[in-house]
Amino acid sequence: MDFAHLTLVFRRLALEAGDKIMEIYNSDDFEVKTKSDDSPVTAADEAADAIISAGIRAEFPEVTLVTEEQAASHSSKADTFIIVDPLDGTKEFVHRRGDFTVNIAYVVDGKPLRGVVYAPAKNRLFYTDADGKTVEETGDFAKDKVGPTKAISVSNPDNSALYIVASKSHRDQATEDYINKYAIKDSKSAGSSLKFCLVATGEADLYPRVGRTMEWDTAAGHAVLLGAGGDVVRFDDHTPLTYGKDDYANPFFIAYAPGVDLKKA
Repeated sequence: MDFAHLTLVFRRLALEAGDKIMEIYNSDDFEVKTKSDDSPVTAADEAADAIISAGIRAEFPEVTLVTEEQAASHSSKADTFIIVDPLDGTKEFVHRRGDFTVNIAYVVDGKPLRGVVYAPAKNRLFYTDADGKTVEETGDFAKDKVGPTKAISVSNPDNSALYIVASKSHRDQATEDYINKYAIKDSKSAGSSLKFCLVATGEADLYPRVGRTMEWDTAAGHAVLLGAGGDVVRFDDHTPLTYGKDDYANPFFIAYAPGVDLKKA
C-alpha cells in the first residue's frame, strides 16, 4: 500500500463527507430512522457513506470495504480491509451536540495501521501520516491541499491525578465503578470516537468503554491513538484489541496512555 496516497484519499473523503454532514446538520429538519438494532440513522449517515464508499472503491478497488451502513459488507472477511463509520455519534448529531465524527481506517492482520477521524462541527481533524505518526491539522481544510499540521502524542500521566474521558451517551454504573478504581483529577464526557483523540492529544489519560461497540466505531480512533503512542486493550485481560472479528463486534476495552497503571476489571 502507498501510505502517502492512502492518507490523502482518507483525508479528502472524510472532509467531503463532513461537508455533506454539516449541510444536513444545519438544515431546518432531517428525518431520523431506526435500524434493526434500534440505533438511529439519518440522511447524513447515508449520504456520507455514499461519498466515502464511492471514493474508496474508486481508489482502492482491490481492498475489501466494510462500512456500517452497508449490511452486506458485514459478512466480508479479509486480512486486509478498509472499515468505515461515516457518522459516529448519530445521537450527538440528532441532538445537535456536535460530538460526532467521520471515521475511516485501514486494517492489516487485525491491527488498524492508518486512520482518519474528522469532527466537522468541532473543526478538528486527526489522522495518521504516511509514516504512521498521528497529526492534527488546522486551517481551512482544503480538499486538495494539506494545511498546517502538528504531531500529537499521549500524556505522561500522573497516576495520582488522572484525567478520564468517558462516553456521553453510555456512561453507566459499570463505567463509574471502573473509573472509581483510579485516582481521578478530572473526568469529562465526550461523544463518538473523539474520546480516542482526546487521549491521543494528551487531553485525557484514559478512556474505558464498558459497553457495546462495533469495529467501525473504534478502528480509526484506535489508529489515531496508536500513532500518538497510545494503546487500546481488552477490558477483561488487557490483551490487544484486534480487528476482523466475527460480526465485527468489539469486547469492552480500555484506551490509554501507556504510563497509566491499568486496574483489573
